[in-house]
Amino acid sequence: MLSKRLKAARLNKELTQQKLANRIKTTKGTISNYENGHSTPSNEMLRELSLVLEVSTDYLLGVTDSANPAAVDLSDDEKEMLEFFKDPDLILFFREMKEAPEEQLEEMRQIWEVIKKTD
Repeated sequence: MLSKRLKAARLNKELTQQKLANRIKTTKGTISNYENGHSTPSNEMLRELSLVLEVSTDYLLGVTDSANPAAVDLSDDEKEMLEFFKDPDLILFFREMKEAPEEQLEEMRQIWEVIKKTD
């Protein structure tokens, strides 16, 4: 189910396997393996695929036949956040940030405060 729905969602967005791979910082081969059922994406990768393809993870997994049932219920802030995370560089940045030690996160917060003051 996942392989067929992933391919259909990708084609619906008019993305090649390579373009999708570039947007989520993986390889064309990885996308091909998902679409051919040779491998299954991790939960995090599944989430990123759903964000880029603008479908729910439930749809990709076959839990629902509606590609994006929750979209109607999203707040304006949630819609803005989804748009923000369509940038593949931001996805990579936040993936790396999530794994950073707390002291590095605190340094980043301090640097951000300095940057905000210079604007």
